Amino acid sequence: MGHLTTLATWYVSSAGGTTQFSSSGLKPRWANVLSSSLNQWAMAFDSNQKNIIESIRQAKAKGCAMRVGPELEITGYGCLDHFLESDTLLHSWESLSEILVHPECQDILLDIGMPVRHKDVVYNCRCICYNGKILLIRPKMSLANDNNYYEARYFAPWKGERIVEDFYLPRMIEKLHGQKTCRIGDAVISTRDTCIGTETCEELWTPNNPGISMGLDGVEILNNSSGSHWELRKLQTRVDLIRGATTKSGGIYLYSNQIGCDGERMYYDGCAMIIVNGKILAQGSQFSLQDVEVVTATVDLEEVRTYRNSKSRNMQAIKQEKYERIEADISLSDDSEFADFSLAPSEEVEPRFLLPEQEISLGPACWMWDFLRRSRQGGFFLPLSGGIDSCATAVIVHQMTRLVFVEMQKENAQVISDMLRIVGEPSASEWRPKCPQDIATRMFHTTYMGMKENSSQDTRKRAEDLAVAVGAYHLDFDIDTVYHALVSLFTTVTKFVPKYQMYGGTPATNLALQNIQLGSANVDESLRGYLTKYDCSSADINPIGGVSKTDLKRFILWANTEFDLPLLDKFISAPPTAELLPITSEYVQDDETDMGITYNELSIFGTLRRVERLGPFGVWSKLLHVWQDKFSPQEIYKKTRFFFYNYGINRHKMTTLTPSVHAVAYGVDDNRFDMRPFLYPSMDWAYRKIEGRLKIMGQRASQTVEKKNV
Repeated sequence: MGHLTTLATWYVSSAGGTTQFSSSGLKPRWANVLSSSLNQWAMAFDSNQKNIIESIRQAKAKGCAMRVGPELEITGYGCLDHFLESDTLLHSWESLSEILVHPECQDILLDIGMPVRHKDVVYNCRCICYNGKILLIRPKMSLANDNNYYEARYFAPWKGERIVEDFYLPRMIEKLHGQKTCRIGDAVISTRDTCIGTETCEELWTPNNPGISMGLDGVEILNNSSGSHWELRKLQTRVDLIRGATTKSGGIYLYSNQIGCDGERMYYDGCAMIIVNGKILAQGSQFSLQDVEVVTATVDLEEVRTYRNSKSRNMQAIKQEKYERIEADISLSDDSEFADFSLAPSEEVEPRFLLPEQEISLGPACWMWDFLRRSRQGGFFLPLSGGIDSCATAVIVHQMTRLVFVEMQKENAQVISDMLRIVGEPSASEWRPKCPQDIATRMFHTTYMGMKENSSQDTRKRAEDLAVAVGAYHLDFDIDTVYHALVSLFTTVTKFVPKYQMYGGTPATNLALQNIQLGSANVDESLRGYLTKYDCSSADINPIGGVSKTDLKRFILWANTEFDLPLLDKFISAPPTAELLPITSEYVQDDETDMGITYNELSIFGTLRRVERLGPFGVWSKLLHVWQDKFSPQEIYKKTRFFFYNYGINRHKMTTLTPSVHAVAYGVDDNRFDMRPFLYPSMDWAYRKIEGRLKIMGQRASQTVEKKNV
């Protein structure tokens, strides 16, 4: 079959079968294994199937006898309530039936993900297939049901460990090869030379993941098919989990993950991996414009057996309840007489982790590219204010054009086709960009919308210079006429003339006049409610809506050098200002002063509220230790109360937030991630409790504490 060659012509079965040896006494031990990352789109059955078949073709071309793909790859992971529709299940079987008979999909063991209904219950499943037949349907046993995930809304977890039943296949499958039934449940696959088990995404993250007991029962290769989203600094945790599991129990771990945006607020960051006994042998891209990416490695099966040969493991292994084994008449290693004696296992590689600044650059850029090409729109429009937030958004678009330009230079057919359609060109021979800015000129439009009274020449010039640097088509105009028309209409109807507070107005009129104008918001400003409803929330997408101000500043500093954009220094040094109030010789609006809280403090409050799940009392108690050298307990109480007051009165704005790529664990999007009320009472109970503690503290309540070095 052209699979990877080994030293043996016969084999030793690790699945409990008859032990056989070649005339030389050597056993097969080396196998080519592959894991893949696919850019799937929810409900796009045609393109999803195309990517699956292409990954299988590449697997066979690289001499691999097994192909592993990401979670729910036939439908795409983010189908949401479409999983409740019978059509989705029907089309999944139709797509699988076509894959099973495709010429490229023969003589290779396939691990494919799709939803399956069994006894009128829908499960998130892996279908293990070989030569047109389904060997095993393995349902997911632990569902992801927190934060961004609601799998229990669509699926049920499987009935229990090692429970296996008969599954009656649809007639379309029966017509292929006459197969009427297969097994469904928590079982494993026994090949001629090894034993294979499967996990699905969330199961890896559970304390007692299935791979542990499978490994104790002799499973040597574990496939994990995932739909794991990108979040800043998350990859390290994922790698540590896999390395930890295989370091402790030994084995070969094939991690497959979706890559790209499949139509939702999350970006899946790929990074397929092959890990053996805690050592990384292969790691794929974390961010990529490729629709199909595979990673391969040559693994030593005997190395797993030797690694596991310890007394403590053996004592546990002999007590492990056995899994039902489904026989697959295939060998992952080459047991033919033409074995390649020169073949050697792949060497260990160091894991690759990107800087947070690189992640901010790449994650939203790739997310935006998928949105642009799949929405079939002609480009992006961005109001540039001359501040950090819109600057960061423009630089992310610049990174997107850089990535697209590189792929076009590599002759990536899909990227070229998408780009030509976006810019309205018939062929690559008639239009080819010479640099990323050529791409931006055709699909990125920016504008500076200022007011003569409120806007400075510095911000106007910064916006224009940035647009030129990234190649955007830029317009500069003022909105005074529109602003004064709205104020005039309001005055005519109400007989009341609103004024800025500096001119004798009230805080309410001051805020109302600012809300008529335009702005943008990052995750910290959304957390505080420092945005105008149906302004910042009226766009189609917001690439920085899940990123903190602190991280955005670090990103701009990094991009200044990385992208050779020295003008970004001016954005960093400029004080953050919305420029929604008149500029005078004595006053220039400052965002942090307006908010009454710093961006760094907002990041801390956001983390305590969302990640550590603390209410006002819990936040105050935690900050007593975190801020003890900065603020007194009384000051911390004031800051805590101020934050939760503004959070409560502005929470309704989160219902209209523009969809943004999820990037931090304290995101505020209540349409998907942060499920909380938008009508809040005052937190009097918690405040009384804090005030009681302050009273007990006496004078200490107004004192800061100097931290001592230990």
